[in-house]
Amino acid sequence: MAGMVLYLKAEQNAEVMDAQVCVKDIASVYCADKSVSAKAKSLKVHQFHEKEQKRQVISVLKVIELIEHECSGVSVESLGENATLIEWIDMDKHKGFAQWIKMIFVAAISFFGTGFTIMAFHNDIGINKIFSKMHELIMGYPVDGYSILEVSYSIGLAAGIILFFNHVGGRRITKDPTPIEVEMRVYETDVNKALIETADREGKTIDV
Repeated sequence: MAGMVLYLKAEQNAEVMDAQVCVKDIASVYCADKSVSAKAKSLKVHQFHEKEQKRQVISVLKVIELIEHECSGVSVESLGENATLIEWIDMDKHKGFAQWIKMIFVAAISFFGTGFTIMAFHNDIGINKIFSKMHELIMGYPVDGYSILEVSYSIGLAAGIILFFNHVGGRRITKDPTPIEVEMRVYETDVNKALIETADREGKTIDV
């Protein structure tokens, strides 16, 4: 085992369902010796408790120290992040009727909030007057009621929203990520970095 190299690729953040966090939960591990790799993956790096915060930042140096201490003669090379944000998800608290109520509430807020925003925008710009004016300019006489412009615009608006979100029901139209998905990933990365830096400044990071 002497002189053997173990490669560690830590994630920036990790969600765990079990209160006991092992190396395999926060990082990918590779070693030519499979037994060493298996032992490193099973090492416990943190234990959550009920009254403890559900988030914890662990320095990769602490993980490296643990592996090299438990696996004598093995040197660890880190290829990933410098620290990992661990979040403990208690599945028992995310089940039952209350969770369904929360999901329905968020869905309703998203649906009606988006609809209100679209209507308010159209009202601000006076879209009915614009369509009426366009119809009169093109056809030469004012429109009585709704015209093909409103119908076409409504269909185009719905099609544009579907293409933007890249989903029809539960199916994805293309494999490319949508602009919202990209922004969500950027936002998630920024939040993780901020939490890690805050924990480091407050001295709450589990480090060597």
